[in-house]
Amino acid sequence: MPARADVVGSLLRPDYLREARRAAREGRLSASELHVVEDRAVREAIALQENAGLDVITDGELRRSSWVVTIPLRMEAIPHAPLAGFEFLPADLGWWSLWKEPDGRPARVWHEARRPFVTKPLTVVRDIVGAEYAFLKAHGRARTKFTIPAPSWHRIFWHPEYSRAAYPAPEDFLRAVAAYLRTHVVEKVVALGGDYVQMDAPNYAQWHVDPDNRAAFESWGHDMAAELIADAEIDDLVFAGISGITKAIHVCRGNAPGGRWLANGGYERIAADVFPRLTNYSRLLLEFDTPRAGGFAPLKHVRDGTEVVLGLLTTKQGALEDAESVERRVHEAAKTVDLARLAISPQCGFASGEAGNPLTPREQDAKLRRVAEVAHRVWGG
Repeated sequence: MPARADVVGSLLRPDYLREARRAAREGRLSASELHVVEDRAVREAIALQENAGLDVITDGELRRSSWVVTIPLRMEAIPHAPLAGFEFLPADLGWWSLWKEPDGRPARVWHEARRPFVTKPLTVVRDIVGAEYAFLKAHGRARTKFTIPAPSWHRIFWHPEYSRAAYPAPEDFLRAVAAYLRTHVVEKVVALGGDYVQMDAPNYAQWHVDPDNRAAFESWGHDMAAELIADAEIDDLVFAGISGITKAIHVCRGNAPGGRWLANGGYERIAADVFPRLTNYSRLLLEFDTPRAGGFAPLKHVRDGTEVVLGLLTTKQGALEDAESVERRVHEAAKTVDLARLAISPQCGFASGEAGNPLTPREQDAKLRRVAEVAHRVWGG
């Protein structure tokens, strides 16, 4: 039975967890003491989601400083990274320059002179599944899933000067990431009894659907048409030959603290090239919470049998969506994809980084309950 009431991944960090992590960075709290605090926060996240009535839950990504956990975006997260082989090196803003404030004005979200890039062959230095998913699986009563960045997202970590000695082309690097995710993530989740793994790939919408963003990447030397196809084919490698689990990928348009976003445009630009190439995926989680995401027509390119989770409730602000309006949108999407293959969720996580989005824990709880309420109204159960 498909999980009709889904959740993308991250949840708001409790204030006590953010303070504990700050104390650990400053040397006022030991790693073991921080772990105890994280355990408490994850137990509360489990209870929050289960009490809301969701069909599948995560650990809220509460042990991470960011959803980008494989190769961290900020230096303070390096000790928790599962991979080595990267360095923080001088670089211009690049994709960071494309972020927007909620009203569309340019946003400044990066203030460092250095960015992380792969410089050596990747090595695994930490078992992230054991560190994160094992606890969730042991303590959750509901179905659980593990979330992690997709191979294609890592394209931003390949640099033509810094990375070529380790990986001659970015695709060589992405295939190495795919191999890591398959062996050290997917297979370990399955070994622990998990049956749902989600790759997060906002890059498809962030870089490709917005004409201005696409032009910016082209000005930086990217062949966007070729990269789009290569990314989909490499992402598909992660689950090749793996069956018996839900194999999902999530796409959105950016989710930075304060409700910031990155791209404007529907899936028309990518649907025909990407959706049919995801042959090893059984579930797509797609953002549809604002007009920036366009309509449902591109869903005609989704492969037969693939489930589509409609991200209809925004995590960028606290106003609660009307249940009947959400239900109407589900039935509108069902004109393109059969209702039996649909599900709903928030459009993204509630806290892609520690700072989180501008809504309260109470508003977050209301949104999760609304997801479950609408799913029950539409599909029963």
